Amino acid sequence: MSPLLPSRLVSDVVRVLFGREDIRRRIEELGRTITGDYEGRAPVLISVLKGGSVFLADLFRQIRLPVSIDYMSISRYGGATESMGRVRILKDLDEDIGERHVLIVEDIVDTGLTLSYLISVLESRHPASVEVCALLDKSARRITPLPLRYVGFDCPDVFVVGYGLDFQERFRNVPDILAVQDVAALAAEPDLLTPYLARGAPPPPPSDPPEDAEA
Repeated sequence: MSPLLPSRLVSDVVRVLFGREDIRRRIEELGRTITGDYEGRAPVLISVLKGGSVFLADLFRQIRLPVSIDYMSISRYGGATESMGRVRILKDLDEDIGERHVLIVEDIVDTGLTLSYLISVLESRHPASVEVCALLDKSARRITPLPLRYVGFDCPDVFVVGYGLDFQERFRNVPDILAVQDVAALAAEPDLLTPYLARGAPPPPPSDPPEDAEA
């Protein structure tokens, strides 16, 4: 297995939309902003399984506050448009969010229907506040107006995979976010992205020797 992506794969099937270093830097910036905005408070970060878990794990380590985390798992009733975003809760929160400052951590927001419904469910539990932090905002697909207080990147209207986002429950562990340019080709041959995993993380840059080091 080659450790590099074949050129055909890069040009015809996928391309890197947001690289791992861009993602890391942006999450650090989000963490600093959230730390400042919630100073003196202890927000609870809520992720919807499964896609947001990778983003949540990196984000909450950049927030210099006594945060807590919780998870929900939901399932749509039919298509998002048909159900107007209504969901069935498969796993509810473990914590009581009454009078808590809630920050929903999402991997990607597109139509906004499901997230809007989820916000209404959480607000009915009387938290002190509810805000959203989305890694990707695919606003071109938005159906319902939805304020997102924190956004990592604006995402074009393409299918994306990697960094928690899956294709048929695979490739969530790709460290970059890839735009799939030929979904049919990937569906026909799901192993096309396997060589990407072999690349691993790039080596760290060499550190400068101490100034008093001997030549």
